[in-house]
Amino acid sequence: MLSFSGAYILGITVLHLMPSVFSSGEGYTGLWILGGFFMQLLLEQLSAGVEHGHIHAPHKVSIGFVISVMAGLGIHAFIEGIPLSYYGQLHELHTGHSHSSNHFLFGIVLHHIPAAFALVIMLLMSKLKKRIVWLCLVVFAAMSPLGAMLAGIALIPPGLQSGILGFAIGSLLHIATVILFEMDSSSHQYISRKKLGAIAAGLAISILTIL
Repeated sequence: MLSFSGAYILGITVLHLMPSVFSSGEGYTGLWILGGFFMQLLLEQLSAGVEHGHIHAPHKVSIGFVISVMAGLGIHAFIEGIPLSYYGQLHELHTGHSHSSNHFLFGIVLHHIPAAFALVIMLLMSKLKKRIVWLCLVVFAAMSPLGAMLAGIALIPPGLQSGILGFAIGSLLHIATVILFEMDSSSHQYISRKKLGAIAAGLAISILTIL
């Protein structure tokens, strides 16, 4: 699932998101993408890498650690959600195609599913009550829709829309590359056939979205 989602995210980012944002003509698009990439690096210091479906938690999970993870995950999901309110129009404006604009939504959903599993496992390890675990899961699930809703209300100017999308692209690039570069053995040189197959499938489906 992780390998498939990482390849799909990388594919739609390169094939759809980056062409859309660069065709907007904004001169600082590259800086926005770099900003999103390295901001995600900082957010993962809070979230312990839960965004890409892995748990890098201490042996004893404390409440403070849980709050840190929720903060990192929440900020990440909120930023990703902002472009959802206008990506369809931006995609059509700069590509001339009104179809297949849901690939951005699918990419977010695909990498949030394993992140949600990792979050719940980590919360259960912390011995929190189940209602608190459910509350944290609902909060995480609500952050991207909340970002999209508030962006729609705020009426973000077109130039800033492209910038925020570029920022989200940087975040997605970071997550996709981390997922794909995590090898299957301690030698850091081996990738199983199963993982290669999942990567090929994710990349193939992303390519089909441009047809």
